Amino acid sequence: MATDVMIEARDLTKAYGTYRAIDKLNFSIRRGEVVGFLGPNGAGKSTTMRILTCFLAPSSGTAIVGGNDVFEDPLGARSVVGYLPQRAPLYQEMGIVEYLQFVAQLRALPPSEHKARIKKVIEITGLGDQLAKDSIGDLSKGYQQRVGLAQALLHDPPILILDEPTSDLDPIEKAEFIEYIKAIGRDRTVMLSTHNLAEVEASCPRVLIVSKGKLAADGAPNDLANRSGNARYVLEIDGKKRDSKTEVSVDTLTKALKEMSSGLTVKTLPSEDGSIEVQILAPIESGKDLRREIFGLCVDKSWTLLELRREVVQLEEVFRELTVGDQKAGARIEKAGVAKAAAARNAANAEADKDEDSDEDSDEEEKE
Repeated sequence: MATDVMIEARDLTKAYGTYRAIDKLNFSIRRGEVVGFLGPNGAGKSTTMRILTCFLAPSSGTAIVGGNDVFEDPLGARSVVGYLPQRAPLYQEMGIVEYLQFVAQLRALPPSEHKARIKKVIEITGLGDQLAKDSIGDLSKGYQQRVGLAQALLHDPPILILDEPTSDLDPIEKAEFIEYIKAIGRDRTVMLSTHNLAEVEASCPRVLIVSKGKLAADGAPNDLANRSGNARYVLEIDGKKRDSKTEVSVDTLTKALKEMSSGLTVKTLPSEDGSIEVQILAPIESGKDLRREIFGLCVDKSWTLLELRREVVQLEEVFRELTVGDQKAGARIEKAGVAKAAAARNAANAEADKDEDSDEDSDEEEKE
């Protein structure tokens, strides 16, 4: 039966002893979707991608890629996937064309198609002006990643899986690489893992967020940004007494705002001398914008309004909210690792000092 689902995970689990890198992970990606795959370090992103590309076997559950079960038919799954890991598997001493010919042979592509396929991927990835370079090792990191992308596209796969492809690139190279991904994604299913949330917002209409090996969120970036349930406003007024106007205090402002609309949370922000600036969190109500009411309140109270704006909740804030447990755990693990390493160094230094003292004692005995 034909289906538009190109990647599907069903209760996907990978365990290392008692630790579960991914734990009953469920999601599906349809034909033609470009999906951002997000999560903090240790959340299970790379493990999931390695299972989908048949580098790892799951402990339990099922992964279907292009209609092929990665456990029962790994060769079938690999044949429909182009995979680019964080650091492309390149042979630095080879030339670009030489390397792509080698990949074509590994992919068992018909020799009669090699020239046309290589020409096509060089055109897609913009490598044409780099062919004069003697070897891949002479290319910049950005162009090396393009070579890696070219090898992933060489067999014309309907699915492209990219794991942190821009992590080593400079800002200009990142922007160019994302443009290539957007263009390629017009006729392919693309799964992109990255820590750069701006890249995801720019290139991915849909986002999957994993935390502690489980799916924490799934949706469009704007929809996820609204899941906090609050609209956020920033208000700044002149707090000084001017002419016949009375001086305004933070307490007076806070009380008036809460009386204006129920359910508001008001937080004082740092401000210039003489002004009062607050952040207002309001429950999201369909189509309601509190700026008119806030402006009307300032007019009624004869307050001098210096600034009023409604802020957009960024995907980064939602990401932090959903993965805060992972981040705290990561910090604890990192701290423990640093402490353990420091203890090992101290022990080694103490042992070395002990050996030196022993050597000195032996020297003294010899002199005597």
